[in-house]
Amino acid sequence: MTYTESSMDALRHVGDELADTTVAALFERGQVGAFNTLMRYVSTAGAPLPDGLPDVAREYLEATRVPPDWVDWAEMEKARLFFIDNNVHISTALSFASMPACYVVPHVAKLLSATHGMDYPSKRMAETGQFTVYLMQPDAFEAGGRFLPAAQKVRLLHASIRHHLQRENRWDTTALGTPICQEDMIGGQMFFSLLVLDSLHRLGIHMSEEGAEAYYYAWRVVGAMLGVDQDAVPKTLAEARGFLDLYMVRHMGPSEEGARLTRQLIDLYEEVVPGTFFDPIVSALIRHLIGTTCADWLHVPQTPWDTVVKAVPHLLGVLETIEDRSPLGAWALDRLGHLTTVFELSSLTRGRVMHYAIPDRLKKDYGISTTVPRTRRWNPPAATVSMPS
Repeated sequence: MTYTESSMDALRHVGDELADTTVAALFERGQVGAFNTLMRYVSTAGAPLPDGLPDVAREYLEATRVPPDWVDWAEMEKARLFFIDNNVHISTALSFASMPACYVVPHVAKLLSATHGMDYPSKRMAETGQFTVYLMQPDAFEAGGRFLPAAQKVRLLHASIRHHLQRENRWDTTALGTPICQEDMIGGQMFFSLLVLDSLHRLGIHMSEEGAEAYYYAWRVVGAMLGVDQDAVPKTLAEARGFLDLYMVRHMGPSEEGARLTRQLIDLYEEVVPGTFFDPIVSALIRHLIGTTCADWLHVPQTPWDTVVKAVPHLLGVLETIEDRSPLGAWALDRLGHLTTVFELSSLTRGRVMHYAIPDRLKKDYGISTTVPRTRRWNPPAATVSMPS
């Protein structure tokens, strides 16, 4: 599939009809509070739906309770094994590349500022980390798994944001299209899949083409369950590259909200890193993974660690060689990666389970400009293999 300015423009005016209709009915009937309260008790697939659940919500949950019928389960198992083998590296890429990439899209950064309270800046990171861990569990799509209910709730959360922004006339649909439109949802899917793979490559991680393709495939399944139009989504890594390059050209640039969200992310992870000596490595990793241009847009500080981080791929390369040659070394490194991921997630969630509730309102100080001057956007080369530098 070839993506053009015209085809991308068309995607900016499409949301998610099923989820949007469900959320609109819940708000119209004053049932959002009841839905959020009852759904706190629905956290595993196959669990009986509680009595008193609004009929429109029950119908939605029944319609979305199973994954697409086209899923290749052998490919999903390859993706799970890829995640196990690279979990700490994937967590690093999600934290220090994928999230900053979201922030460097001005209208997305403004939207995130509107939907996540500044008093709990780790909320989105915790939600993303927990969501990914749920996805890569052996029982993710089986009875008792936690991924399917999480996906159902996230899809409604996105629809509720669209509902608020449009109902309250706080989004210029003429200039910006539908909030959390198909283009942005596919863009987000690229950030959490293709950009993660790019970051692993930049870190010097050994991975096979088969493993990379399986990981990307898993996020295609995720996108389908979050309401992404499968006729529009890239089917291959090559198509994904074409989409991501064009999306970056169209939308990426500096913004006040993006810089503020990035500062919060840096502060958050500096709290997670023990002591203060290693704090600058957080900023250095972001700069290394997203490149100088994007890092400058997000006001990521330069530190003496910027040079040190460039040696990370060499160190990881040594560890990867040990893993490749020694079954015991592979087991030890996989176990260390698992423990590191668990520690990071527990620090972000602060012991809480993220419920992905429908917000009954957005931040009052929300505001968004309708245009981003073209002169402030990045013009990348015709094709990229990683984030710009």
